[in-house]
Amino acid sequence: EVQLVESGGGLVQAGGSLRLSCTTSGFTFDRYAIGWFRQAPGKEREGALCTTSTDGTTYYQDSVKGRFTISSDNAKNTVFLQMNSLLPEDTAVYYCAAAPKVTITRQTMTSKLLYDYWGQGTQVIVSS
Repeated sequence: EVQLVESGGGLVQAGGSLRLSCTTSGFTFDRYAIGWFRQAPGKEREGALCTTSTDGTTYYQDSVKGRFTISSDNAKNTVFLQMNSLLPEDTAVYYCAAAPKVTITRQTMTSKLLYDYWGQGTQVIVSS
């Protein structure tokens, strides 16, 4: 059974930091890129904020570059999202998802249709 389980969300003040985790199982981790997405209240889910693969390839949307860092522990099939300098507009449910890494480039990373497997999400609330 494929599973992606997000954790680490919570309530934080503006300017603070959070580290999210995405623990995966049930698929060949090495063949997939893992992306982080978010869905703010009343809005559609955004395209991937960032993605990473086991070969170290990472991509970021300009909107989070410099504040968010994606990394992975390949031995544990787990991907992290370090979020710094959080803003109230970062408030959202954050999801991780897996796409065949051969399909993910800087140009395609934001396409939700490429991602086969999704987690249930973890809530992040940034207070002002």
